Amino acid sequence: MSQAVAPHPNRARIGRPIGKVIFSTLYRGTALHPERVPLAGPVILVANHAAFLDGPLVFGLAPRPVSFLVKQEAFSGFWGWTIRNVGQIPIDRSVGDRAALASASAVLEAGGAVGIFPEGNRGDGEVHQVNHGAAWIALRTDAQIVPVAVSGTRAPGSTKDDWPAFRSRLVVDFGDPFRFAVDPAVPGRDRLRLASDQLRDALASHVRRSRVENGPSTDVH
Repeated sequence: MSQAVAPHPNRARIGRPIGKVIFSTLYRGTALHPERVPLAGPVILVANHAAFLDGPLVFGLAPRPVSFLVKQEAFSGFWGWTIRNVGQIPIDRSVGDRAALASASAVLEAGGAVGIFPEGNRGDGEVHQVNHGAAWIALRTDAQIVPVAVSGTRAPGSTKDDWPAFRSRLVVDFGDPFRFAVDPAVPGRDRLRLASDQLRDALASHVRRSRVENGPSTDVH
């Protein structure tokens, strides 16, 4: 795994200012509790996923450079060239893409940050289930995990392919970091399942709490 190729850290550093500009002009992006994200050492940001802009929003507003795992279908044309050159990692969601997970692990082993949408696909953003990839990486790298609640990117009544209205308020709410509390004596497959359950519960709980505390985030001014 240590031989896997990670995106050069400067790529994500270069891309972040672009995201900040977009989400301070075209939209009203707001980052809540960015101080909760450790600024050094391996960190995995796990976020709920309801709309296309979730990834660019978290990428642009996170307090440190992040390499996200992004579906490989997005790596085509100008958009694909762009996200590849700002340090994002393609992943084949149809299989257990060990190469992508190894690249993400290499980022963490170098002390960087990785972003993952553990639900896999865009849904209602309530985190009903998660895939095992984020837990698998965290167990092997001992990275801290930060739950991230994204809201405003999908207006009520819209579809997962719709974009929010111009100048909508979009919110990224960072939760408290944690590490898994899983007995190392538990067999590997059971450890992975237990860790995935912990991740799902932590992220779903943070999303619910964020929506209660912050209210609707799709107002336009």
